[in-house]
Amino acid sequence: MLDNLKEPLFITADINVVVVALTVLGLASRLWRLSYPGGVVFDEVYYGQFVSLYMKQIFFLDDSGPPLGHMILALGGYMGGFDGNFLWNRIGAENALIAQSRFMLLESVLIFFILLAVLSYLRFYNVQRSSPFSVSWWLSLFMTGIASACAIGVKYMGLFTYLLLLAVASVHIWQLIGDKTLSNVTLAFHVLVRGLALLVIPVVLYLIFFYIHLSILYRSGPHDQIMTSAFQASLEGGLARITQGQPLEVAYGSQITLRNVLGKPVPCWLHSHKDPYPIRYENGRGSSHQQQVTCYPFKDINNWWIVKDPGKQQLVVSNPPHPVRHGSIVQLVHGMTSRCLNTHDVAAPVSPHAQEVSCYVDYNISMPAQNLWRVEIMNRESEKEVWKTILSEVRFVHVNTSAVLKLSGQSLPDWGYRQLEVVGEQMSKGYHQSMAWNVEEHRYGKSQEQKDRELELHMPTQMDMSKNLSFMAKFVELQWKMLTLKNEEAEHKYSSSPLDWVTMDTNIAYWLHPTSNAQIHLLGNTLTWNSANVGALLYVFVFLFYLLRRRRKIHDIPEDAWWQWVLAGVICGGGWAVNYLPFFMMEKTLFLYHYLPALTFQILLLPVVLQHVHDHILRSSVQKNTFSALVLVWLSSVYMVYLTFSPLTYGHPSLPASKLVELRWKESWDILIRKR
Repeated sequence: MLDNLKEPLFITADINVVVVALTVLGLASRLWRLSYPGGVVFDEVYYGQFVSLYMKQIFFLDDSGPPLGHMILALGGYMGGFDGNFLWNRIGAENALIAQSRFMLLESVLIFFILLAVLSYLRFYNVQRSSPFSVSWWLSLFMTGIASACAIGVKYMGLFTYLLLLAVASVHIWQLIGDKTLSNVTLAFHVLVRGLALLVIPVVLYLIFFYIHLSILYRSGPHDQIMTSAFQASLEGGLARITQGQPLEVAYGSQITLRNVLGKPVPCWLHSHKDPYPIRYENGRGSSHQQQVTCYPFKDINNWWIVKDPGKQQLVVSNPPHPVRHGSIVQLVHGMTSRCLNTHDVAAPVSPHAQEVSCYVDYNISMPAQNLWRVEIMNRESEKEVWKTILSEVRFVHVNTSAVLKLSGQSLPDWGYRQLEVVGEQMSKGYHQSMAWNVEEHRYGKSQEQKDRELELHMPTQMDMSKNLSFMAKFVELQWKMLTLKNEEAEHKYSSSPLDWVTMDTNIAYWLHPTSNAQIHLLGNTLTWNSANVGALLYVFVFLFYLLRRRRKIHDIPEDAWWQWVLAGVICGGGWAVNYLPFFMMEKTLFLYHYLPALTFQILLLPVVLQHVHDHILRSSVQKNTFSALVLVWLSSVYMVYLTFSPLTYGHPSLPASKLVELRWKESWDILIRKR
């Protein structure tokens, strides 16, 4: 035993020098002067605010995508000791990939997980052919699913690459089905394991990302009003502070505020005030001259209504309370003016195809009150369900005309204080959220006299209710808001079309020094960019050439080399296509950085093409040596272009105006020159 210990110990390490060198160069190019500049750069103004909200555990909604990327940025801030107290508003007015990776932006995080998913699947595919069900096989397969989930969790764009990998995996499964050497049990196990790794795990992880996100952000924040009343009430502070302790069941005599479920164009509440509709509108049409009813986007005392039993005069809750159920007939009495919600066969002011909604004023003319409404609970579980605070989505159907109380979304003229129009629209078969309302604030009324009731309406609610949304309910609502919320897209100075990206006819000025010409741009290495385009075109040409000759039974390259060539095209060319072409169908403001994931795949295709030309197209050693020398010259040229534009990548050094003019290689590039 001791003799064996005296034997020399040998350790063999297999080091890929090229990979190590590229890793070192990549880190050096991204970490050099990383703390510069000290100001906020471009979209950091948004992501920095989100990180601050994470530190303070305040809820926010970002319609750009899921929360994983934001949480990764927040984790970095937390580990760096950031406490969230920083005003992210001091914004200053390949090279592109380097510039994007140096700032608090999500594209680099997205590209990392996309490439990790692709690399993991390719490793799994290679191991599958030699040693299926080995440790490396399992790790690579499950890492593919995990990385895909992370890519989607950073930005919805990650879904494009995930679907591409699913398509490739489906083709490979189809090939396995044709392998008669596999038993039915083994084949079924292959399919089930892939389904678990590539379908179940990504879904579970995606839900976990949102669970962590919502667990951290439990406090009321700046985007509360975008969410439903039920969601708001589940957050600490804000609406929860108002609604905590409210009675759950709406009863006759209840004092309530009604919020429209749609929340567009802005969240608003059913509202009335003493002003009547004009006798005649600007276009000459007449009105009822009744009291105006609108939807008002702010909390206000005139948003309160009393649910009245039409068969009784009292406006207080009985003891015990008499709950309102699905199908009940009610009158809605405006709390501050004691007038009933009414509609009739008079055209609405802005939407003349619909009926006017008003609070009835008795002018002693032949216009009787029509103020009975049937309560229909749209999300009911039974026909006798009780109308519930916050939880029930209710439709009010007018008894006399069958019209439904609806938010038209149109703004009233100045006489209506630009508040939103509420109309009575004939009931249709379809359900739309503009016709649904939910009770947000609620108290049991105790005062029968008008003056006492007005004082009561000004008092905060202090009743008994404790009801929180489940995680899945919050997840579904948050997911729906992210997918459907459309901000007003203003034209941005640096917005661009997908057609501009391929030839890099555009750039983005990320930062400009306040006193000098030092500046940072999202601007790619033109040689790399154009070489990637040429490489993609060359791939297509060679692929079609091989395909035609194979049709003629002429095989120019070995079968393994052919399928490797096809797989490289599917992954790299397909990755470029799925990450680029969808932008032509998107109605949103687009920027050059949206092209970076597609560009990454195109650049990855370039060495595949170069290697293939060297190994299979060039025949003699002279040709191959000459080609290698040309590649070396090309790499040197790429480096020189990188150095030339590095002042615009790192913001250092500051260049004089004459040098900046020289860097404007295209007329469409916006290089900033400070006028002294």
